[in-house]
Amino acid sequence: MNLSTAQHTVTAFDAEIHDLREMVLEIGEKSTRAIIRSIEALEGNDLALANSVVADDRDIDELERRIDQLSIQTIALRAPMADDLRQLIATFKISSIAERIGDYAKNIAKRVPLVAETSRGIEPVALLPSMAKIAAELVSDAFTAYAEGDIDLAVSVWARDQTLDNFYTSIFRSIITYMMENSAHIGESAHLLFIAKNLERIGDHATNIAELTYFSETGRQMPDRSKGDDVGAIWPDQPKNMDR
Repeated sequence: MNLSTAQHTVTAFDAEIHDLREMVLEIGEKSTRAIIRSIEALEGNDLALANSVVADDRDIDELERRIDQLSIQTIALRAPMADDLRQLIATFKISSIAERIGDYAKNIAKRVPLVAETSRGIEPVALLPSMAKIAAELVSDAFTAYAEGDIDLAVSVWARDQTLDNFYTSIFRSIITYMMENSAHIGESAHLLFIAKNLERIGDHATNIAELTYFSETGRQMPDRSKGDDVGAIWPDQPKNMDR
């Protein structure tokens, strides 16, 4: 390979990495927006907004496909090594995580018409917007950390997910108590549990993005972090696939 060809290859590789970073930021913005809009739909019982969140999830799916395609193409054609290879593998994995985050937001939106108006005044529902705000901030910061190679921000996301876990535990306990005291609203309460669980899982996925960023930039794994209170101790028979 002569010097001119080598320079062209490096320039093309840099352009592809730049495009991937831009698409990662875009899918992060779309995922974050979907979380916020799904909770706004829940708060306002806005069925049109909920339907819009569901419909817009196709854009996230398409962007994931484009990121995956370019990542695979770059790995195949450029044969990157070491730091570059780690970054591309992280990008490939992060696009899949982003798609899953979009699915969680879509699932929240789908439950909007299933939550009765009488259930919207209970304390756990009032806490969900605050929980969603934290989840959206974690997702946004996780994508920013990856796009900018900011390991300090990645560590911050990793640490702050504990706040979201604590929120979920509190909401879980409140909803279970409400269900026991108001058996006529068990159905609606169950949907609220699913929504809270979806938000908790969004936080877990933001943490996964932060961990991938940390590994991509340093070549090292983040240490494991405890998940705080185990809601299984409160409700041992809790379904493992609540977030589906």
